[in-house]
Amino acid sequence: MEKTDDYPPFQLGKSRFDQSTFQGRLRHFLDITDPRTLFTSRDKLNHSLELLDQYKANHLPNGTTNRDLWEAQKIKQAIIHPDTGEKIYMPFRMSGFVPFGSPIVVGLLLPNPTMKQMIFWQWLNQSHNACVNYSNRNATKETPMTRFLFGYFGAVSSAVGIAVGLSFLIRRANNLSPAVKLIVQKFVPFPAVATASTCNVILMRNNELYEGIEIFNKAEKVVGTSKVAAKKALKEMAVTRMILPAPILLIPPIVMTFVERTNFLRRNPRMHLPINAVVTTLSFAFALPVAISLFPQVSSVRREILEEEIQKETKDELLFYNKGL
Repeated sequence: MEKTDDYPPFQLGKSRFDQSTFQGRLRHFLDITDPRTLFTSRDKLNHSLELLDQYKANHLPNGTTNRDLWEAQKIKQAIIHPDTGEKIYMPFRMSGFVPFGSPIVVGLLLPNPTMKQMIFWQWLNQSHNACVNYSNRNATKETPMTRFLFGYFGAVSSAVGIAVGLSFLIRRANNLSPAVKLIVQKFVPFPAVATASTCNVILMRNNELYEGIEIFNKAEKVVGTSKVAAKKALKEMAVTRMILPAPILLIPPIVMTFVERTNFLRRNPRMHLPINAVVTTLSFAFALPVAISLFPQVSSVRREILEEEIQKETKDELLFYNKGL
């Protein structure tokens, strides 16, 4: 295998970036969420899968470089579910989250929406989030469909309830001027979406608190199932889901509030929607990799805080678990 200066030696199933640092995780998830993988042809996908199989069999074609292998693994990770081995539908891949989610976020941020519009966009957003969650789930232990539906209806109910409730209070606030009400109304989607997204992940994964998740050592040997680690993983996921909507739903309203005061937009009111869409998409593209980079996907936990039966199974002071995305 030929070496390339800009790519490290290939490791199957590993990241080419240092996952112990935020910068390394950010570069890794920028790679994972690259929307260019959405245009991968069937032939390119099959070639990537075949190349990785040849690597496993230690029978690589002449001239294969580390770059070829890293690119092949990137394509596989972007399209194929690691547990089921099946293709993930394009709108529900992590690489498709921004392109397919941005129009929904633009709908959430429409100025002065009617009650029907607000309910529709909140429902559509949570429906898309639920499908992304299900398509990228940990399928080593199959999640019952009832659990998925429970999380879905809980998220939709909380999102619609909070958005409608806050809008009702704002419209009834007699001490606010119409201009202030319009500005405040723009920020209603954030608490609704942040609460609903957190609700969604907690409701869909709360069975892990009762069953636990697998704990493994540096050699990736499973040493037990831990409820303590499950609680830690769920907390990390909840924080991520709470922070993710912040730049997406707070930056565009702030930017658009200033843009709306410019002479350009006053003379060209039809440009409001396309400018809003561009600002929203850029905010989304920035927020997604940053939010999911806050914690390592494979996180560590000290042996001393785990259950006694796990402590008896290993002498390793630091153990690991997959928290999911």
